[in-house]
Amino acid sequence: MIIVVISSLQFPLSRQKSVDFLDGDLVVFSEVQGMTELNDGKPRTVMCAGPFSFCIEDTSNFGTYTKGGIVTQVKERKILKFKSLRDSIREPGNFPLSDCSKFTRPPLLHFAFIALDKFRKEFGRFPGVACGLDAQRFVEFTASINEATIDYKIEDELDENLLRLFASGSKAVLNPMATMFGGIVSQEAVKACSGKFHPLYRFFYFDSSESLPTHQLDPKDLKPLNSRYDAQISVFGSKLQKKLRDANVFVVGSGALGCEFLKNLALMGVSCSRKGKITITDDDVIEKSNLSRQFLFRDWNIGHPKSTVAATAASAINSCLHIDALQNRACLETEHVFHDAFWEILDVVINALDNVNARMYMDMRCLYFQKPLLESGTLGTKCNTQVVIPHLTENYGTSRDPPEKQAPMCTVHSFPHNIDHCLTWARSEFEGLLEKTPKEVNSFLSNPAQYAASMKKAGDAQARELLEHVCECLEKECCGTFDDCITWARLKFEDYFSNRVKQLTFTFPEDAATSMGAHFWCAPKRFPHPLEFSAADSSHIQFIMSASILRALSFGISIPDWAKDTDNLADAVSKVAVPEFKPKSGVKIETDVKAENISSASVDDAAVIEDLLSRLKACTKKLPPRFQMKPIQFEKDDDTNFHMDLIAGLANMRARNYGIQEVDKLKAKIIAGRIIPAIATSTAMATGLVCLELYKVLARGHPIEDYRNTFANLALPMLTTSEPLPPTVIKHGDMTWTVWDRWSIEGDITVAELLKWLSDKGLSAYSVSCGTSLLYNIMFTRHKDRLSKKIRDVAKEVAKVDIPEYRKHLDVVVACEDDNGKDVDIPLISIYFR
Repeated sequence: MIIVVISSLQFPLSRQKSVDFLDGDLVVFSEVQGMTELNDGKPRTVMCAGPFSFCIEDTSNFGTYTKGGIVTQVKERKILKFKSLRDSIREPGNFPLSDCSKFTRPPLLHFAFIALDKFRKEFGRFPGVACGLDAQRFVEFTASINEATIDYKIEDELDENLLRLFASGSKAVLNPMATMFGGIVSQEAVKACSGKFHPLYRFFYFDSSESLPTHQLDPKDLKPLNSRYDAQISVFGSKLQKKLRDANVFVVGSGALGCEFLKNLALMGVSCSRKGKITITDDDVIEKSNLSRQFLFRDWNIGHPKSTVAATAASAINSCLHIDALQNRACLETEHVFHDAFWEILDVVINALDNVNARMYMDMRCLYFQKPLLESGTLGTKCNTQVVIPHLTENYGTSRDPPEKQAPMCTVHSFPHNIDHCLTWARSEFEGLLEKTPKEVNSFLSNPAQYAASMKKAGDAQARELLEHVCECLEKECCGTFDDCITWARLKFEDYFSNRVKQLTFTFPEDAATSMGAHFWCAPKRFPHPLEFSAADSSHIQFIMSASILRALSFGISIPDWAKDTDNLADAVSKVAVPEFKPKSGVKIETDVKAENISSASVDDAAVIEDLLSRLKACTKKLPPRFQMKPIQFEKDDDTNFHMDLIAGLANMRARNYGIQEVDKLKAKIIAGRIIPAIATSTAMATGLVCLELYKVLARGHPIEDYRNTFANLALPMLTTSEPLPPTVIKHGDMTWTVWDRWSIEGDITVAELLKWLSDKGLSAYSVSCGTSLLYNIMFTRHKDRLSKKIRDVAKEVAKVDIPEYRKHLDVVVACEDDNGKDVDIPLISIYFR
C-alpha cells in the first residue's frame, strides 16, 4: 500500500469490496501501524471519497504509515429543535410523502384534522356516518381553514368527495390503521427514550382511501348492528363484514408476523362464522427468545407448538374465531395435507414466513391454484409488503432479492477478521463435535456393514473426512471418565488456539507474499498469535468446564459435583500432559475464497477410506456392548446447558488469536443462534399494511391502481408505497396469456392427441415432461412408441407418478415453437382424466 501525503492523507481501502463513504461522513481509525496518531479514536471527516479510497485532513506531522488499519464509519450526534404544537399546526412545513400519486393529499389531510377538531368543539361530537348535512358542514369548515391560511394554502379545488368520506368515517377506529400507526408511534417513543434513530420531524399523514369500497354504499349498509365490528361496518358496510366473517384464510407461519396477523384477524372479525375458517400452520415450537416479539406466547408456553398456542390465544381475543392449527411445514412433502380440495376453497393466503425458499414454494402454489397472496417481511426497523392478485399483478417470484452474502469457507476457518466469522466457526465446531460426529458414530455402530458400504460408495473427500472424525472420536478421544473429558477439553484448547495457529503462521509467515508479490497478510486478513493456556485465566477455565461437561454428556458419563468448581477444575486440568507441537512442512491450507469446503482430496480417497474402516472395526472391540453416543443438538435459550458457554468460549478464544474484539454471551447468542432481528414496531406496521390490502382482496373488484406494495424503514423514518406491476403478457397469434394462466384438457388423451391439440393452436410441441422426467421428445426415436399411449400411463411408467385419489388431473410441461422455429413459453397444461 502507498500513502500519498500532500495536504491530506489518502487512505486506501480493501479492494475486495467498495465502501460507500460520502464527502462529509465521519470515520475513526484503529490498528494503523506507523501513523499511530490516527488511532486516537477521534472522528475525522471524509473528503474526496471514491469507491476504494478517500482523503482526510493534513497528516504531514504524523508518523510514517507502514501498514494495516481499520476504518469505521461513525454517526455524528444531531440536535433537533422542534416547534410547539400550536406553531406546528399553524406552520406545518413540508410534509413527508409516502405515496407519489397523492402529492397534494398531506396538506388536505392536515386541514381536515383541524376541521375535525373545530367540528367536535362546535357540536360536541364526531360527524355522523353517511350524514350529508354533517359532511357539508365539515367541507365548509375545511374550506374556511384553507382560505385563512397564507403560506400553506391549497390553491387547487379541494377534493370534496374525500372530505365527505373523511367526515363519515372519522369516528371509526380500524384495527389495521391502529396497528400500522401503533408501530410508527411506538418506534417514535423508543427514539425519544433512547436518542437512537432519526425521529419524525414534521407531521406525517397516511391514508388508504383506495381500501374503501369502489362504489357508494347504501346508508342502510353502514348502520350499526350493535356488534364489536360497528366501527368497521360504518366504513366498509355490513356486506364486506360478512365477507370477512365467511372468509377461508390460510396463514403460513406463526412467529412474530403470524402472531400479529392472528391478533389483527381476530379483531377484524375474519373467519368468525362456521362457514369461514383460518388455517394456520407452523412446524416450530416456542423458544425463550421468541417471547420478546411474539406476543401471543408466554413463559409457560415454551416448548409447545407455535400454531396451537397462537390459535388458542387468538380465540381468547375473539371467541367466535373459527381456527384450525396445524404443525405441518408447507412444502412438497405435505401436499397430501394441503391437497387440491384444501386449496380450492381458500379465499386468500397470508404469508408469515422468514425465508425465501418457503416464500417461493407458497408463491408457486398460489400461482397454480390462482389464489391471492399477501406477502410481508421484516428486518429490524425495516419492513415490506407485497400484494399478489391472480391475473392482475405479477407474482412474488417474478422479482427476487439477491442471495445473502456469506463469508467464504477459508475466511471462516483460517482467516477471520470479525467476530461474526469467529461465531460462525464456533457454531460449526459445536455441531461437528457434539452432534454430527456422535450421529456418525451411532450410524456406524448400529450397522457397521451398511455404513462401510455407503462410505465406499461415496468414496470422496467428504466421506473420508467424516470417517476421520469418527476414527478420531473412537480411537484417540474416546472418554470413559470425567477426567478423560477434561483431558480432551484441554487438548482441544491447545489444538484450536495454539497448534493450528502455529501451523498457519509457519505455512504463511508474517512477511509472506502472494504469487503476485503483494503482502499475504494484508487487509482484511489479520495475522494471528497462538494462545498460551493459563489456569489463572477465568475464560480459559470456563472453556474447559463447558467443553468437558458437554463431552461427558455425549458419552453418557456422570458429571461430578466438583466439575463446576473453578478451583477444582483448575487443579485437574493442570495435571494434563500436553505434547509439544512442531509445525509441518507441506501442509495445504485453503486460501481460495471461492472454495465451498475445506476438505482436500487425497492421493487416493478410496484407499484411505478402506484403511479408516479397518481401524473403526478394531475400535468396536474395545467399546462396551451396545455402546451409543448421545448427540447434542444446539439449544441457545437454555442458560444452564453450557451450549452458549462453549460457543462463546470458542469464539472469544479465536477472537484473541486474531486480535478481534470479544463479545458477551448475549451478543454471541444473537449471532450464533441466528436470531432474526425482528422488533414489534416494524412487525405491527407490516401486518397493519397487509390487513389494509385484505379489505380489497376480500371485497373483490378493485383495479390494480387501488392495490399497494410498501417499503418502510422506521429508523430513518421512511414509508413508500407503490402500485404493483401487472404480469407480463405473452402473445402468440390471436392468443395471449400470463404466468397466471393454465390450459386444461378434458379427457384421458394420448401423447399424439396432446401434440395435435397444440398443433391446432399453431404450436409445434417437441418435448413433454412431467415433474423431472421426460415423457416424450421428438429427438428420441424410441419415444415414438409412446405417441399412442395415454399420457397418464406414460407418466406412471416413466416418471413413476403415483396419482393420489384426491387428484383428478395430471400436469405436464410442454416445450413448443412457432412456425418460425422460435420457442414459445406456454402455460402449464392440466389433463383432466376423471
